[in-house]
Amino acid sequence: MNRNTLFTFAIALVAMIGLAFTTVEKTSVNVDTTESYIVWKGYKVTGSHHGKVMIKNGELNFDEAGMLTGGGFDIDMASITCDDLEGEWSQKLVGHLKSDDFFGVEKFPTAKFVITEVVSRGKPGEYKVVGDLTIKETTKKIKFNTVITEEAGKRVANADITIDRSEYNVRYGSGSFFDNLGDKTIYDEFELSVNLVAAK
Repeated sequence: MNRNTLFTFAIALVAMIGLAFTTVEKTSVNVDTTESYIVWKGYKVTGSHHGKVMIKNGELNFDEAGMLTGGGFDIDMASITCDDLEGEWSQKLVGHLKSDDFFGVEKFPTAKFVITEVVSRGKPGEYKVVGDLTIKETTKKIKFNTVITEEAGKRVANADITIDRSEYNVRYGSGSFFDNLGDKTIYDEFELSVNLVAAK
């Protein structure tokens, strides 16, 4: 090996070592819990109900190019509301949702979601997200698409997610587990529309 070849090889080797030890700068931003929330909607044979549940805390992680890389959030289950009923009827439904028939909020006050994988969908701010959702100490992997936009100097992440409640041991009124429920049947799948607001 001549001197020029040896010199070129040495430069290439140094460059490779440098790349190997180069770390990508990541930014972690806290979720604004005063502006972030989840809209839930559940269905039954005779109709549907919807309301909100608030975010307790959370963060989103981005690389130096501004691409989403990870994050997660905790859900304050005690904050559940029902927005399509009023007064006593709303209170009764919320109380039932918080009871052991459904989410057992006294024992399980927090639900949790942690991102395990993020894949770009090819357009700025659009991602496929994979993560672990924990409800009542049961953890299941879920997948959904999210869009992150910039509004008023903040990042806003929106996602629509469909969850099968029976997988998390929430089976009250489920036709999958109980017979002869008739028009009292409550469908297993419910919808979550997540709205996370974080600093830019």
